[in-house]
Amino acid sequence: MTHDDHALARDLATEAGALLLRLRAASGFADIKTLRDTGDRESHVYLTEALARQRPGDAILSEEGKDDLGRLDADRLWIIDPLDGTREYGEEGRADWAVHVALWERDTDGTGRLTAGAVALPAQGRTLSTAEPPSPRPLNDPSRIRLTVSRSRPPAFLDRLLEALDADVELVTIGSAGAKVAAMILGDVDAYVHAGGQYEWDSAAPVAVAHAAGAHTSRIDGSPLTYNNEDTLLPDILVCHPDLAPTLLAGIRAVS
Repeated sequence: MTHDDHALARDLATEAGALLLRLRAASGFADIKTLRDTGDRESHVYLTEALARQRPGDAILSEEGKDDLGRLDADRLWIIDPLDGTREYGEEGRADWAVHVALWERDTDGTGRLTAGAVALPAQGRTLSTAEPPSPRPLNDPSRIRLTVSRSRPPAFLDRLLEALDADVELVTIGSAGAKVAAMILGDVDAYVHAGGQYEWDSAAPVAVAHAAGAHTSRIDGSPLTYNNEDTLLPDILVCHPDLAPTLLAGIRAVS
């Protein structure tokens, strides 16, 4: 079952991504709002219907669905973002959007954790998943940090953090949270920091894959990221190479 869940997350994210690519190609970019709205809706319908068929006893939390809170009593919860980076999806030529599929399971002590996940990057032709976790990578140069932040909502403390870090920091702007974490896993950047508003579906699948790849994942105060909470707001996150975590957490504490 565990292996099947990893494969299911991978396959569903990949297939939803293919659907979004077909929709984008067929619709074009003349009516961006309709394209974005249709992409969100069609991917949500595909994923929720597929999960209802293949895991009929499991609960689902989707950005595009109604949250009736029945999931709080579930032992297994799929957390999905049918189209992460809707803004970028509607911009011709952009590839930094994603599909997120993650599984949260309750432990015997009543707590829970992410156990499977996948981030599809359809326009990049790849899916990162816990089915085939990417190998941990070495840190190239700790004195030079490539840091990715939100295009539209960088952390309020970002300028102070850059001054506080004893390193040469290169800022890299990427759209989707999934695309940001994927860039970190693949070695295109060294860290991703966000503060100022996200929800569980924004980070669940990327965090599951990043953890499997050996990355550091936490809130910006160093506390764990937790899922299947009554309030789905999960406003901040740090995902980075584990060797950088002490430096970045200390820097964030100093300026925030």
